[in-house]
Amino acid sequence: MDFLWVLLFMAVIGAVIGGFTNHLAIKMLFRPHTAKYIGNWRVPFTPGLIPKRRDELAVQLGRTVTNYLLTPDTFRKRLLTPEMAAKAEQFIQSRLEKEVLHSERTLTQWLELAGVSDLDVTVERRAGELIDSKILAAKAAMLSGTVEETVPEKWLLQAEAHIPTVTSYVLAKGDQFVDSFEGKVMFQRLITDFLESKGTLGGMVKMFFGDSNSLVEKVQREAKKFIAAPGTTELIEKMLQTEWDKLKQRPMEELAGGFDWDGLGNSLRTYLLKELDVKNRLEQPLVHYWPTGAEWTATHLTPQVVEFAFAQAEKQLEHSLKRLKLDQIVKEQVDTFPVAVLEDLVLGISKREFKMITVLGAALGGMIGIVQGLIVYFTNLT
Repeated sequence: MDFLWVLLFMAVIGAVIGGFTNHLAIKMLFRPHTAKYIGNWRVPFTPGLIPKRRDELAVQLGRTVTNYLLTPDTFRKRLLTPEMAAKAEQFIQSRLEKEVLHSERTLTQWLELAGVSDLDVTVERRAGELIDSKILAAKAAMLSGTVEETVPEKWLLQAEAHIPTVTSYVLAKGDQFVDSFEGKVMFQRLITDFLESKGTLGGMVKMFFGDSNSLVEKVQREAKKFIAAPGTTELIEKMLQTEWDKLKQRPMEELAGGFDWDGLGNSLRTYLLKELDVKNRLEQPLVHYWPTGAEWTATHLTPQVVEFAFAQAEKQLEHSLKRLKLDQIVKEQVDTFPVAVLEDLVLGISKREFKMITVLGAALGGMIGIVQGLIVYFTNLT
């Protein structure tokens, strides 16, 4: 019976020693947090292992994060996927439609956001200046040369091609006038005035022809023959052609110099600025001018932007991660952690395992105590 009590006592002692030493070893990983001194003598094993090796732990943790956790492949597999591209495209398109394409903001408000104000006044002023300058330039160009030099050649050829038409029109109207009552009255008056101006000779001619109406009819017939004669057409065409050639050589200043250019400029300026109506046009939202903007951007803009962004991100990913220096960031962050935080971090993850290590130490110590007790017992027997 005494042997069993001794054996049990040694097992308990061994278990207590084994459990306590393991528990102490675990605690010494973190405790004490700072070095302890007796005078100038630093107490051995202070601070604990992790506080003492904190810098090395931070460096190693940073390397582990960059080499095994936050690697370029990790970002590619997690972020640069077709699913993420679709979500990004959907998000960008929805924000684009809400904030821009379907926004109630007017063009004036958008310009004000960009730092541009009173654009309508500026545009109207610039447009007025442009109109005035163009009118002055047109005036100078039109009045600087002859008709032939100023008027476009195509217009001149078209006008010249209408000379036969004008000739036919003039002869037709002349023939109609000769046959008309007005023509008869005119011929009668001309004949009467002519005969009266010749005195006795005119009276004799009037007596010879008798009634003036018959004389007028004869003149009308002769006038119609003259108008219908081929030579008349050729004569009038030649006259028109000659006058047209003279007209082409005349300076434009003679023909249009007295034109009211200032009045024309003011009228054009007023009309164009009224039609331009910049202020009211700028008070419309973007959707007013681009109602199909959402459909167009969803098809032609957003997919290409997302595709380009993802392609560039994939190309620059490794280089960007190197420039970020994640290992240095992790090291700096770990260096700022209080030791108590590191302790809580490690114990929070491995608390159960540390307890099992303590229990295992106690169990091993108990077993060692039993073995020692058996060794003592058998040694005493011999």
